Amino acid sequence: MAIGKRRTTRPTAPVGTPPSLEISPEKVCFVIFKAREFHAKVEVVEPDPGSNPSDEDVRVVLEDYADDATYAELREFIDDLSQDEAVQLVALTWLGRGDYDLSEWGAAVAEANRNREKNAANYLIGTPQLADYLEDGLAAFGESCAAYEEGRL
Repeated sequence: MAIGKRRTTRPTAPVGTPPSLEISPEKVCFVIFKAREFHAKVEVVEPDPGSNPSDEDVRVVLEDYADDATYAELREFIDDLSQDEAVQLVALTWLGRGDYDLSEWGAAVAEANRNREKNAANYLIGTPQLADYLEDGLAAFGESCAAYEEGRL
């Protein structure tokens, strides 16, 4: 490179080196499971449920109450992620949604990093099909939640 010239392209990993996922698949799978539970909620049928779930045919678990424990647990988990993990989770969502492909992983992470000042929990929880997108994003990295679903881990 000539003196005084600036490099205009960013350095990249050697050709053939797959990108790496820096958030653990266990954490992603936890978000997937909780997102499935949360997004399975239905409109409230009984606004004032009884204290005994058997009286309500356990349907209150599927009803979307304002003080939903599943929502609170999912939100708290995402809020407790490090900033880098939250960025990776958002980028993984975009990857699974098809906004980026695996060869563009660096660009997806960079874009998620640029937007990190926005609330990741609000964005992710408000994303319809979040669990499916994260599952597809994990699959792009050759990972799955099968081991976690079967209780092996």
